[in-house]
Amino acid sequence: MGQFTGVLQVPAGLPVQELETPTLVVDLDAMERNIQRMVALAARHGVHWRAHAKMHKCAALAKQLIDAGSRGCCVQKISEAEAMAAGGIDDIFISNEIVSASKLARAAQLAIALRQRGGQLAIAVDSLQGLQALASSVQQATSNLPDTGPIVDVLVELNVGQNRAGVATPQAVVVLAQAIAQQAGLRFAGLHAYHGGAQHIEEATARQQTMAAVYALVKQTIDALQGAGFSGFTVTGAGSGTCALEAASGLYTELQPGSFALMDAHYTRVESTVGQPAFEPALFVKTQVISRAAGHAVVDAGHKSHAIDSGLPLVWNAGQPPTLVFGNGGDEHGLIHAQPGAVLPELGQALWLVPGHCDPTINLHDAMVGVRGGLTQGVVERLLRIDARGAIW
Repeated sequence: MGQFTGVLQVPAGLPVQELETPTLVVDLDAMERNIQRMVALAARHGVHWRAHAKMHKCAALAKQLIDAGSRGCCVQKISEAEAMAAGGIDDIFISNEIVSASKLARAAQLAIALRQRGGQLAIAVDSLQGLQALASSVQQATSNLPDTGPIVDVLVELNVGQNRAGVATPQAVVVLAQAIAQQAGLRFAGLHAYHGGAQHIEEATARQQTMAAVYALVKQTIDALQGAGFSGFTVTGAGSGTCALEAASGLYTELQPGSFALMDAHYTRVESTVGQPAFEPALFVKTQVISRAAGHAVVDAGHKSHAIDSGLPLVWNAGQPPTLVFGNGGDEHGLIHAQPGAVLPELGQALWLVPGHCDPTINLHDAMVGVRGGLTQGVVERLLRIDARGAIW
């Protein structure tokens, strides 16, 4: 009797036709085209980019993005930062607030470890209380070390309209920046101005109008910081849906998109703005028809293999209008319906799904299978371990 090991076993060179289902697959050729489009966008506008690793949670992909020009990576959790550091990433920005004493102690130790190997840790703050807790942890962690100056870069988060985290006014940013400058072990590094809600505004004009209000506030904040004597600081933000707008604004020095490398079904519905690169889907769930009925087919990829918070997956049709539609079948199944004039797939036939939302889909899997040569004739090139799977604390 065979024994289930719980570990994905996929040898290099295996034809895509032989991959078991459901399997999370990266089309490496498509992903690398997306990366080069980001490289070109940043170069055209003379800005840096720092790809967000909360999307792929994979140190190997973070390294590949850095090799292509990414300025380190962003993460959202200290555990993600630890996973990326363990995988060899040295320049990490936690673009989120941390207030737990135990997590701040880990952050301080991580900052020391990164500094010792020539790297850097950055963290976002939006309160004096959070800043003081961070400063206390850093000072305690470095009390027995030689004075090497600031070891943590701190960016102040500005609420630019999402009404989630961030301080409300340019004046509040200045107050925090001045407080950071007075703390041993910390350095004011800049402004974190990211509007996550704008990334998926599907209508291009509405998205541009939302971001115009963001840029007005960011400009006021930059002026306020400069008026208070600060200079040379980073202004970072931008996601895959607005990065061309931030790049062209003349205000941002760094872009931090993540989804652009792999994309998802919801992003296929987001209208492009002027200058926006044509990022293409590169993340797929391979699935197979396991049952047929008169009006639908059943596949073996249910919600345990793809997230549905941003909608159901798209049945991929090689970039052409879809002829099949995915329906909710529960945890282990998907229901496939044919568009008028189309034919349902046969029993045993493989289909490729573009997940509705790439980030939480990836967090459901232990690894992604990197395929070279396309989804029809390609072969497995490498296995991409999802190092930070479940790293949510």
